[in-house]
Amino acid sequence: MENLFGLTLQEIEARCHELQIPAYRSKQIADWIYHKSANSFEEMKNLPKELRSILASRFSIFKAVCIMQWDSADDVTSKFLLQFEDGVAVETVLMRQPYGNSVCISTQAGCAMGCTFCASTLHGVTRNLTAGEMLAEIFWINDYLRPKKQKVDTMVLMGSGEPMMNYDNVLGFLRLMHEKYCLNFSYRNVAISTSGVVPGIKRLEKENLPITLSISLHAANDSLRSELMPINKKYSIHDVVAAGKSYSETTRRRVTYEYILIHGVNDTKKAASDLANLLRGQMANVNLIPINPVRERHWKRPSKERVGDFLKYLEKLHISATIRREMGTDIQAACGQLRNQYEDGAEREFFD
Repeated sequence: MENLFGLTLQEIEARCHELQIPAYRSKQIADWIYHKSANSFEEMKNLPKELRSILASRFSIFKAVCIMQWDSADDVTSKFLLQFEDGVAVETVLMRQPYGNSVCISTQAGCAMGCTFCASTLHGVTRNLTAGEMLAEIFWINDYLRPKKQKVDTMVLMGSGEPMMNYDNVLGFLRLMHEKYCLNFSYRNVAISTSGVVPGIKRLEKENLPITLSISLHAANDSLRSELMPINKKYSIHDVVAAGKSYSETTRRRVTYEYILIHGVNDTKKAASDLANLLRGQMANVNLIPINPVRERHWKRPSKERVGDFLKYLEKLHISATIRREMGTDIQAACGQLRNQYEDGAEREFFD
């Protein structure tokens, strides 16, 4: 049974055409699915009962179900483990910001990039998410917020997975959620994070969409970056930064360079100086992120004083930088931690 959720209006029209259903019914179906967040065909009261029965016999409307939820003590961050039809689960994080509700979505189940500081890579990648599954993450949060008359205001593709390794589905999702018959979501309220997959950055640049690009850098030289991020062995740091510069020049959007601060590894004055030299002259901002320790990793978090000194030195060297506001540390909101806990628990239960 085919799931209609996640299909474009044109695709829904094609399915209706096959069943000799008038084209105008397709718009009604899409309206029920995307504007009214219907979960069944029975809810579509402006469709004839016979048509609803035919649709129910051929199609489904499945989004996602929540199987785990963690809420931070300050009630600012909520993390959900959402499961799809085949049982695969991913993490989605709701962050209640002063400027509105921001959601961090996953683009893959797990991740194959192998970054040494990240929990998402511990079990590798299970599979890519479809455009509809990414859309389901947003719809689930919107349904969760609806009783409070709230919705998702901004979105970051920074959860588990490498978006550029699932490029076609990611772009399909972004274009669908931008459609007026869907969420009418502005591209300007979207940020995509990449570990530095240069071909993907170049493809996104050619789309010329006003999407913010965020590049995980975490070091200012190839040696250290290759140690932290194996992808650097394929796409060197200078190629990554050059792609970022080209993207900002084409889209006129400031690129954000994510920089996880790890005690004694990349948080020194020399590291800050090297970073400034690497990025000087770019329309960019550095987002400093004190590492969120992962129990399976050995990296340590620098002190607040050390983080502050790193920021001050960058600013002294005329590099725009900020320290990411910490959210959800008490619920292990770093990518992959909730999913890993669920999978590890399932494995223990199986073998016990």
